[in-house]
Amino acid sequence: MLTTVEGLVRELRTIGIPVSTTEHIDAARALKVIDIGDRSQVKAALSATMIKRIEHMKTFDTVFDLFFSGLAQSEITFELSEGGDGNSIEAMLNALDDDQLHEMLVDATASNDELMMNALVQVFVNRKANIQQGAQVAGNLYVFRVLRALDLPGIREELIEREGIDPESPGADLQQRIAESDADHKVETLQQKVEAAVRAQLVADRGPSAVARSLRSKLPEDIDFLTGSTAEIEALEWTLAPLPIQLAQKLAAKRSHGRHGAIDFRGTVRHSMSTGGVPVDIAYKKPHPPKPELIVLADISGSVASFATFTLQLTFAIRSQFRAVRSFVFIDGIDEVTDIMSTADNISQAAQRIDEEKKGFSLDGRSDYGSAFKMFHKRWGQQVTSRSIVLILGDGRSNYRQPNADAVEFMHKRAHRVYWLNPEREVSWNEGDSIISKYAPYCNSVFECRNVRQLKAFIEQLD
Repeated sequence: MLTTVEGLVRELRTIGIPVSTTEHIDAARALKVIDIGDRSQVKAALSATMIKRIEHMKTFDTVFDLFFSGLAQSEITFELSEGGDGNSIEAMLNALDDDQLHEMLVDATASNDELMMNALVQVFVNRKANIQQGAQVAGNLYVFRVLRALDLPGIREELIEREGIDPESPGADLQQRIAESDADHKVETLQQKVEAAVRAQLVADRGPSAVARSLRSKLPEDIDFLTGSTAEIEALEWTLAPLPIQLAQKLAAKRSHGRHGAIDFRGTVRHSMSTGGVPVDIAYKKPHPPKPELIVLADISGSVASFATFTLQLTFAIRSQFRAVRSFVFIDGIDEVTDIMSTADNISQAAQRIDEEKKGFSLDGRSDYGSAFKMFHKRWGQQVTSRSIVLILGDGRSNYRQPNADAVEFMHKRAHRVYWLNPEREVSWNEGDSIISKYAPYCNSVFECRNVRQLKAFIEQLD
């Protein structure tokens, strides 16, 4: 058991979930006070001692299933044996054709019969997955084969139909939504059981560590803004939710830490009374460091739109740490959207308004950094001051159009800092139509910012 826990900890650390030595020891100690034959207790004990963030739970569930798949299989076998001869039940299910098994699976899913669902899923995996022994694959193809045979959308519709909702009855709409939500949950559970059953067979064939390497996925904070799937990008909203408060607190602490205000004469004299009038301890007034103004210029062209959306959302959410936050968006033109950001209920609504009002659009809607910077310099350049932090968001790809480094140089001379966040990998900079090297000399720093982790690290170091 301890060897398995060590493998689990090693894989979690490899993925990026922090598990300290102390937490590893606590996990091992927790196993002493629970029933290690009860899979649910083992999982609860390990997650409680190792996982500190809710968004890491899904990754933990997957890794746990890999390293403790044997425990799950033993539970299924034990439960089957309590209800009768496990071998006879398996033989009976194997003797049925696909249609009969499918009907039984719908019945089991509708009634939440976990034991029967597990047994039926196992039979379907054995029949439809066609798992090749020793093949170094993640198993997604095997899962797809089984899910295609099960026809989950069809099962969902059958579950809803079994509710027998009369569309003319009072409250039919509410009943329909409840039935659909319940069916979605049951179908999702069924899909998870298929994935778990496939993983269990892969683990039995190649071992948990080998399967973990092939199934290894990124944590939400490590998902690339540019290459993440739609589902992954939507999941980032949950990851971003607690960040503004955390970052605001860190910025406030950083600005006040180690700084002294003016000497407090009255406080110093008052303290000196304990030392016979000798001012040994100098008292200072509470420091109130000045807040800078943040000016954000965001490229919202299609290639980097998701990156700009998340960054605008995060920077505006921590506006309490700045004297003001002004937001601008550009493609081949540039417009200020500070009012939209401040009045919209959420970032999705703000993005919709920006799109509807064609903000940042001037001529053909193709990225033109030179034209956008020229327009910013002409209309708002004089408003950049020594208390301004200018933050440029974009990949620096300008469709081979003429750059305008003079405008960025002008901002650099007037502003406190000029930073550029590029969502592309650094190795791709200056390739093709990228002109980031033309602007980099006039920026205090150019950062690779491909995910939430890098975005958070950048904001934490602002001063």
